[in-house]
Amino acid sequence: MSADFLHGQAQALTKRGLSEDTCAKFGYTVGEHHGKPVQIANYMRDGEVVAQKVRYAGKEFNVRGSLKGAGLYGQHLWSPGRRIVITEGEIDCLSVSQAQENKWPVVSVPNGAQGAKKTIAQELEWLEKFEEVVLVFDMDEPGQAAAQECALLFTPGKCKIAHLSMKDPNELLLAGKAREIITAIWNAKVFRPDGIVTFGDIKEKALAKIIRGLPWFLPSLTEYTYGRRYGEVYFFGAGTGIGKTDLFTQEIVHTAVTLNEKVGLFYLEQPPVETGKRVAGKLAGRRFHVPDNSWTQEELNEAFEKVEASGNVFMYDSFGSTEWPIVLAKMKYLAAAEDDERKALEQIMAEIASFAQAYNVCFYGISHLATPEGKPHEEGGRVMIRHFKGSRAIGFWSHFMFGLERDQQAEDINVRQHTTFRILKDRFTGQATGKTIGLGYDVETGRLFEQVLEETPMFPPEPGEGSQDF
Repeated sequence: MSADFLHGQAQALTKRGLSEDTCAKFGYTVGEHHGKPVQIANYMRDGEVVAQKVRYAGKEFNVRGSLKGAGLYGQHLWSPGRRIVITEGEIDCLSVSQAQENKWPVVSVPNGAQGAKKTIAQELEWLEKFEEVVLVFDMDEPGQAAAQECALLFTPGKCKIAHLSMKDPNELLLAGKAREIITAIWNAKVFRPDGIVTFGDIKEKALAKIIRGLPWFLPSLTEYTYGRRYGEVYFFGAGTGIGKTDLFTQEIVHTAVTLNEKVGLFYLEQPPVETGKRVAGKLAGRRFHVPDNSWTQEELNEAFEKVEASGNVFMYDSFGSTEWPIVLAKMKYLAAAEDDERKALEQIMAEIASFAQAYNVCFYGISHLATPEGKPHEEGGRVMIRHFKGSRAIGFWSHFMFGLERDQQAEDINVRQHTTFRILKDRFTGQATGKTIGLGYDVETGRLFEQVLEETPMFPPEPGEGSQDF
């Protein structure tokens, strides 16, 4: 041993519940430094001490020699075999070893949770020679986070993470629960990264009875899509004035009043008062937002009270803020500044899909459309996925995409009031992609209804459209 290293004697550490035999096996000794009692953890390579961690009273310590290249504490004692346990500190290493009667391989990282990954990576070749590696790290947040990080270093299936009923192995040892340490090692679960599941994990949900989703107000759309499912994202696109708002408000009434489901409305370009009048109007069959003397104040009062009585409609007043993080925060509440517009939309769509899944809601969005080549959307031009603003991100994350087409300039009023509802994407089965539903408009009630014209405008198939795009 170098003259720079301290000398000590192995002895029982009663305050830690550790025997003299355990300390002697690992070369964990007690000595003096500058007249103060210290505990000395000797790190060895090739039979020689290469570093020491010297602990003083309390939690202070220093290092003599260099821990760089010193390896894992206790590594010199073992040859590769069936299983090795790795702890977060020397005392925990001794505690686990003593629980195992000092018979089976156990080592410790030298610098706690913060340096665990680096040391294990350096000694990975040696560790991989064991059939099984069990991480017994502290049960606090840093310890468990480090365990997850370190487990990723190993060959899939080799590493396990143990869970303890107390903070660390030494606490269990002092509590007379040494047997629990052994049980935790044997019961340790094979590490799988977050998001990786087995058939066993999904069996219960997969074998549950399949039910149709919530019906749309359009019977044909319910038939084509098998209804709406919680956790899915639905996007609609149409030109200016084609009828997006009419379609949405009618669906809102159907969902909130007929189906008795909660609905959160985030119209960033329409004040809540107008939204409220439109929703109440769909319920009553009156255009309350239009000052044409076709309705009475009593009718408005009655419809408003019916919607209010449902307790199912919540609106966001966007005055003052339409920034996405703030809107998302409000959405999360109801359910339980970017430089690059394209990247921003990709992030927003990913968060929308994650939000729908995490909070088990149906998400409906309306997209502006880019100017098409050829006939404008306002003159009945066909809506395609590529017309959606940010079509790549919306197309990737949406479960369904729909387009609304209407020729506002047609001379024939029947054509002018006829809307083609087109299913652009069906991720669920793919069978609905390309199907259309004709919609008529009743001027007196302001309601849409399914309609078939003798000559519905036809369009040739477009390459690149459909469920396989994204």
